[in-house]
Amino acid sequence: MIGQTNILYTFVVMTYQDALDYLLNTLPMFQNIGAPAYKKDMGNIHKICQYLNNPQQHFKSIHVAGTNGKGSTSHFLASILHEHGLKTGLYTSPHLIRFNERIKCNGIEITPDFVTQFVEKHISYFKTLDASFFEISVAMAFSYFAEKKVDIAVIETGMGGRLDSTNILTPTLSVITQIGWDHSQFLGNSLKEIAAEKAGIIKKKTPVVIFERQEDVQDVFMQKANLEDAPCLFADDVYELQSYQIITEDNTPYLQAEFLHWITDEKINVVSGLTGLYQLRNLAGVLTVVDELEENEIVCIDRDAVLGGIKNVILNTKLMGRWQQVHQQPAIVLDIAHNEPGLKAVWEQLQSVSYQKLRMVVSVVKDKDIDAMLALLPKEAKYYFTQSSVLRSLDEKSLQEKAKSFDLIGHSYHNPSLALSAALNESHPEDIILVCGSAFVVGDILQNPPNFLAI
Repeated sequence: MIGQTNILYTFVVMTYQDALDYLLNTLPMFQNIGAPAYKKDMGNIHKICQYLNNPQQHFKSIHVAGTNGKGSTSHFLASILHEHGLKTGLYTSPHLIRFNERIKCNGIEITPDFVTQFVEKHISYFKTLDASFFEISVAMAFSYFAEKKVDIAVIETGMGGRLDSTNILTPTLSVITQIGWDHSQFLGNSLKEIAAEKAGIIKKKTPVVIFERQEDVQDVFMQKANLEDAPCLFADDVYELQSYQIITEDNTPYLQAEFLHWITDEKINVVSGLTGLYQLRNLAGVLTVVDELEENEIVCIDRDAVLGGIKNVILNTKLMGRWQQVHQQPAIVLDIAHNEPGLKAVWEQLQSVSYQKLRMVVSVVKDKDIDAMLALLPKEAKYYFTQSSVLRSLDEKSLQEKAKSFDLIGHSYHNPSLALSAALNESHPEDIILVCGSAFVVGDILQNPPNFLAI
């Protein structure tokens, strides 16, 4: 365990459950309480990492920010690096079922023993700082990756970038995915302000890949990159989507896509284990990142590893909740879409799918722009409003009432499992049931699935 010994703190003997209770129930956690857990500076993470002998300096990293797509992108990259034979760390948030999902090495979750020993050894110091859950979980990830001697780690930001605890990194390459409206109460009241927070991960002379030339925000990234003398590349200047289709291999659906490299005129065919059509923009970005890793002599990844990593992303990283089909006849799909751009992407996906009746199990958290989300939902669907288990979740009755003003009609249910069971009981085999609105309603279904789901 990495840590200083020149300062003595009270040693606390803990069980794994004690450690989890401290992390999940005692610390200020944005997932549970929202704004009070948000820290507007990086003072604590600098102190914690210094106390731990700066574990973030002991491994190479790729830093990923953005509004939508950063989780899928992080998993794609980790899968590719793993297929290439590198010991690869992966830090993402939030978790859907258990805390350990956040920290993985070659797809294997952090061990309960490490979690317990880390909290047990350092809890007294953390209490002197009034540290947050996110600050401690980031420091734990860095310590774990340093101890495991990973070759490289893919680190996803939590919120924003400039003031995010992960931004203590000096990465080998930075990545910024799609920018959209989310967390505006913390990140800014315009897309430019939100983009400026995300651009905070761009570091001095460190290459950065931006996934899209979004008209409203591209100048923000270019100006920040120029300021930092950081090579900046937009993925849609490099790869153009030529065609795509959903295929099936061994009863498993895949998204097959062909991209054209604008500069070399080379075509590349990929088969993705993630089948959401919104992954198409992520895939173009991921291919650009792979090119930049080679161009900047960080790592040269062979083509088989790229293709294998994209196809085997779920197998390699255990990613869940991205257009995840968990039942057939009727089709039941789980997607963590929880903001305006995410829901737009899911709606585009629905228009490419054949079904008789759309049924939607929906839950939202209180601090989102709920009206903007509800305005995007299809009026012809049948709704099953519910409340997830996190404290920030809007209660199902209030959500039902809000939805009525948008002509979204349905009943309310006390928990997601009841809502999904009701949707199934009313369904025809050709219907589709979509669970969405927050990561936490998807997490609840995955953690406590109804009896008819074998997840």
